[in-house]
Amino acid sequence: MCDLLEEHGVAVVGRAREGEEAAALIRLHKPSVALIDLRMLRLNGIEVTRRAQRTSPGTGILLYTAFGEGTLLTEALDAGARGFLLKEAPLDDLMRAVETVSGGGLYVDPVLAGAMASEQSGDREPTITQREREVLRLLADGHSNEEIGRRLFISPETVRTHVRKAMEKLGADTRTQAVAKAL
Repeated sequence: MCDLLEEHGVAVVGRAREGEEAAALIRLHKPSVALIDLRMLRLNGIEVTRRAQRTSPGTGILLYTAFGEGTLLTEALDAGARGFLLKEAPLDDLMRAVETVSGGGLYVDPVLAGAMASEQSGDREPTITQREREVLRLLADGHSNEEIGRRLFISPETVRTHVRKAMEKLGADTRTQAVAKAL
């Protein structure tokens, strides 16, 4: 991928094999755009995005993924990503995405944007808030209410409230079912 970008005039300032390394390179080099795989070892692309927002807010994160799920797109945008591109996209789309994000714009893969638009017009999926998604994601990772509260700087009771509201919106009878439906 880096070789292709360089062939098309994009200066590549770093290459990472896993998420921790990617976050460190972004912090060090502060590139205008970081092309990040959504699924990486040690730290996924969404977590790298969150870290980059704190350490290099001027860097536009472009997530590159084989997973075209609307919930991942929503979570990525909530985390601060400015681009979301499917790996099946043609090279022209990749270059357009890099240019758009580099210029401060937002880029969503046309295939995914079309699917999201038709999905939303049917209004089939319940809408849960960003905080509810964060809480459910941490539950999925095996954290307790107390641990989630410490990580998000909220009380364990507030965590329970977010879980309860998400369960209601998702029509889930248990926390586990809510996590599964949200994922």
